[in-house]
Amino acid sequence: MRLLLIIAVVIGLAACTAPSRDFRGLPAQRITVEGSVFDVRIRGERAEAVRVNTQYAPRFGPIRGRAGRAMAQASGCEVKEVLGDQAQAVGVLDCD
Repeated sequence: MRLLLIIAVVIGLAACTAPSRDFRGLPAQRITVEGSVFDVRIRGERAEAVRVNTQYAPRFGPIRGRAGRAMAQASGCEVKEVLGDQAQAVGVLDCD
């Protein structure tokens, strides 16, 4: 029983930094912005930033700006909009 609990915890923790379905299989760029570390993946006009470091009581307001800057740095494009939460954010890119 204890072994099953350990396996479940390990699998659960591994899923915390996994990309969403739309970004699965794409290479990630690890980018740090003001102490927040993100794995950023780009697909067309969208980007996903998954925060991979621990932070005490993060609020999405400050994280949203950092995630947007990480997406801009990874893509070289302007980020028009960022939606999501403290752990995972998706941005709309303007690459024109």
